[in-house]
Amino acid sequence: MEDIRREIQQLASEYSEEIRAIRRHLHKHPELSFEEFKTSEFICAKLVEYGIPFTKGVAKTGVVGLIEAKNPSEKVIALRADMDALPIVEMNDVEFKSLEKGKMHACGHDVHMACLLGAAKILMKLRDRFEGAVKLIFQPSEETYPGGAIGMIKEGVLKNPDVTHVIGQHVINTLDAGKIGLKAGPYMASTDEIFLTVKGKGGHAATPEQIVDPILIASHIVVALQQIVSRNANPITPTVISFGRITGDGRTNIIPDEVTLDGTIRTYSETWRKTIHEKISSMASGIAESMGGNCETRISHGYPYLHNDEEYTGKIRSLAIEYLGENNVIDLEPRMTAEDFAYFAKEVPSCFYRLGIRNEQKGISSNLHTPTFDVDESSLETGMGLMAWLAVRTLQQ
Repeated sequence: MEDIRREIQQLASEYSEEIRAIRRHLHKHPELSFEEFKTSEFICAKLVEYGIPFTKGVAKTGVVGLIEAKNPSEKVIALRADMDALPIVEMNDVEFKSLEKGKMHACGHDVHMACLLGAAKILMKLRDRFEGAVKLIFQPSEETYPGGAIGMIKEGVLKNPDVTHVIGQHVINTLDAGKIGLKAGPYMASTDEIFLTVKGKGGHAATPEQIVDPILIASHIVVALQQIVSRNANPITPTVISFGRITGDGRTNIIPDEVTLDGTIRTYSETWRKTIHEKISSMASGIAESMGGNCETRISHGYPYLHNDEEYTGKIRSLAIEYLGENNVIDLEPRMTAEDFAYFAKEVPSCFYRLGIRNEQKGISSNLHTPTFDVDESSLETGMGLMAWLAVRTLQQ
């Protein structure tokens, strides 16, 4: 194993300049969810260059490559990278700054695609050294529900040949470049969107006795729903109910007829998740009616919580230590953010881990989903090499 590890590390170093150029090209040309047409074309061109057969147009813009080593039907794993960018105006002053107005790879999906292409090139070089096959999943629309993962699964991405494990890699700004982090079991939360419409009777703000104030009703609802978290949720089950937008078309002296509230629900239990939906609807309606108005509740069911298979993630952790060294493999805490990789993890044993991209000396520390997000590009060598190593070793085991 020592020989193939050194060879993968050597190839990752050798290909690093090419993969950096790929990352910068993708960064300059971001595309939003389910609009990744040029991105898809670019990926297909690279797969042709590497001699890797592929299927395009999966779940609209997705691409699936297949690397067959010796005895390709013996065992099949998948490596996944997401493709879409965010509607953010980039503020970085770099030569590869986004050329698409109001669009930016502010979540590192350019890195994910570049690393997967690098891993693919390495695996093609070494395909006579291992048995089985590797599917390369370039997935559209991670950022926008319903996401691309569920569509790709429905179109058979895990079938023909059948995939036994899926590995996902995602950047994180809290770990230094050269390190990775992971957590077995529940790692990321489910996510649902709440839309409440509170209806009352508007009028002049100076005559409150003649109106039913939807702003006041909405305020009571926002405060009361926190009781679900503090008094109804099991303290050991992480739960978040947050509202990010309240809209009422009034003025300083005008009370509107209607107020809308938009928010999110995050948790780690599917049973409790269903109960939260019921409690929100019941409490919001009851509060509004008790104050003379009414409230309509709509909850958009989003991604499930992400569960990293305990046994497989334990193996990935050991393999990562073999490749990077124990000091560079970090145990992570659960997060209340969400990921549609969760759909893959519900189908087959999977591991979703984090790739460090931080470098404070270079001023690279901004959070994901911000206009100044950037990465230490040395992480590309770590990311592509580790993915190739995990693929080979998973197939060997």
